[in-house]
Amino acid sequence: MAQPKPALRTTSTPAEALLLMACCFGWFIFSSLSIMSQSGSGEAGAQRMSAGFTDAMLINLVVIELGQSLIALSILRVRGYDLASLYPQPTLGGSAQGVLLYVTACMIAFALSGLFTGTLHEQPIALAMAQTHVTLPVVVLMAVVNGAFEEVFLLGFLMRGMRQHGLAIALGLPLLVRALTHVYQGPYGVVSVLAFGLVTGLAYARTGRLYPVVLAHVLGDIVPFAFL
Repeated sequence: MAQPKPALRTTSTPAEALLLMACCFGWFIFSSLSIMSQSGSGEAGAQRMSAGFTDAMLINLVVIELGQSLIALSILRVRGYDLASLYPQPTLGGSAQGVLLYVTACMIAFALSGLFTGTLHEQPIALAMAQTHVTLPVVVLMAVVNGAFEEVFLLGFLMRGMRQHGLAIALGLPLLVRALTHVYQGPYGVVSVLAFGLVTGLAYARTGRLYPVVLAHVLGDIVPFAFL
């Protein structure tokens, strides 16, 4: 009689989580911290902070994330991970939830913006957006890839994989990675990212559904560019 196949898993060890986070987000964290360090030490850093986004930059991001996804998924497959559980499943109800999550995160981020002195137009992310020149098809492509990339690996893999260590750790680790990868955007950018991450993280912890949070992230990437 044939032996049953071993059950695929959805949990991960701390070492495995560190490996995947380094693979998927290590370069982004390094780049983000590098930009921030330069912005405080000379004209070159300031120019990088306010250079704005271009189609070429967004396409480069798409290529990098697709390549990193292929590597990360290959590692997980070899290690017996349930890859099918990482794929978002679109539904009409999930779409409505995604829109609601996006609106909720925006409201929280707006409320927290009162913590900052000065105007939001002086924030690094605002300066970058003011110099941005992109086309909508490229923005949509970037948003779909980036939204799926970040939420699949931060929530579907990291948060779910660490759930056996408690909600605080499972929720906190993805928030830490989000903050480090977006620190180049300045205080308001980081707070906005954390507000989004908290809302989507709590929603995912409650429902276990990836598609709504992926859609919320896609909207969060598209809408700011749509009003340029």
